[in-house]
Amino acid sequence: MKQSHLLELAVRTGSWFSVALIVCSMFAGPALAQSGASQVVVDSGSGQAGNNVPGGNPPLTVTLQDALQRARRNSPEFHAALTELGLAKEDKVQSRAALLPGVDYNTSFLYTQGNGTPAARYVANNGVHEYVSQANAHETISLTGVADYRRTVAAEAVARARSEIATRGLVVTVTQSYYELVAAGRKYATAQRAATEAERFFDISRKLEHGGEVAHSDVVKAQIQFEQQQRDLREAELAMNRARLELAVLLFPDFNQNYTVVDDLQGPQAVPQIDEVRAMAGRKNPQLRAALAAVEEAHHEVTAAWGGFLPSLSVDYFYGIDANHFATRTDGIRNLGYSAVATLQFRVWSWGANRSKLKQADLRQQQAKLELTFAQKKLLSDLENFYEEVEAARVEQESLNRAAELATESLRLTNLRYQAGEATVLEVVDAQNTLTQARNATDDGQVRYRVSIANLQTLTGNF
Repeated sequence: MKQSHLLELAVRTGSWFSVALIVCSMFAGPALAQSGASQVVVDSGSGQAGNNVPGGNPPLTVTLQDALQRARRNSPEFHAALTELGLAKEDKVQSRAALLPGVDYNTSFLYTQGNGTPAARYVANNGVHEYVSQANAHETISLTGVADYRRTVAAEAVARARSEIATRGLVVTVTQSYYELVAAGRKYATAQRAATEAERFFDISRKLEHGGEVAHSDVVKAQIQFEQQQRDLREAELAMNRARLELAVLLFPDFNQNYTVVDDLQGPQAVPQIDEVRAMAGRKNPQLRAALAAVEEAHHEVTAAWGGFLPSLSVDYFYGIDANHFATRTDGIRNLGYSAVATLQFRVWSWGANRSKLKQADLRQQQAKLELTFAQKKLLSDLENFYEEVEAARVEQESLNRAAELATESLRLTNLRYQAGEATVLEVVDAQNTLTQARNATDDGQVRYRVSIANLQTLTGNF
């Protein structure tokens, strides 16, 4: 026999002790069901345990690690940071190649206006017809070239640090979206239980009114509470669907909504002591590494600008043909030969361009030093702030868990007192709302703890 039928029979016979036992079992059952779950798969579409979709493919179960891997493949911001790193690597390769000797092979035909003799009218050439086919080994040595190469090495270090910053920032974003969906599923389940409890209480109040035990105002208040819980249930479903869509944008290239997430919020994650966290931040902080590399890059840019005031040396070695006939021999004379040219170039006048470049480099260096100082202070501030946030979330989580347990017990006792005529309908409604708020606050507290750990790990790396 169902509990509602037993309750109706007890009311009619006037057995108030039986009524109290039945109501207690009705309201205590959902609370025990919530506190007994530790890790479940939350269906992103319904908030229930994950099941196969009728008539379609089974939903994909996504853990947090799976979500992070998928987000790395699909995030345009993360790929932009990787692209910047790839470009910096290629800049370094090109700058290094500019320091090494280059070899080219040139083939040319020169026609010059004649003057009636074998010689050419244009004195720069050695005949009317001149053929050039030769290899050229070229090398340029300058302070600017060396400094540019060192600058690209530092720029690569900056890009690598920024890519790590993007990686850790993506972890925070995905972690927050992931656990917000988990919490939204929990809140939807809580709203379902609250709506069920409000409906049961509304039914009980009507039956008690028929028995002359309560006034009609109690029924009105119970009906208002029931309708409010129905509205809250729809809002909870809307919030869950919104969280599901936001996470799907991060994870899937084709906007797949047929997936479930694993509820592992209650699994504790240990945090090291503050001294160990400080040491990890000093070794693994990408913001600090990026600032240091930026200062080094600016220093080499200043050196390269100074190189524009100094002479540069270039050496060319030619081997091949430079003759009036395109042949290795002409009239028994060997045409193959070599020549070498060494050039020392002095920049005498540049209309202020070199001095302007030097001023630009000095300005960038000053800005880089300022950003390094700020990054050091920001690291210390964020480290203390994030660690305190983690500790506060951990301590408050324990308090929130106790509050949820007390709210569950309070609702059970208030319903018993209402059945005994010792409590008002307002007390019952208040106890129901308090339980819902306590459960939702517990879920929000667990999400806050996980996100605060992810924020701390942006400074320290994984624990």
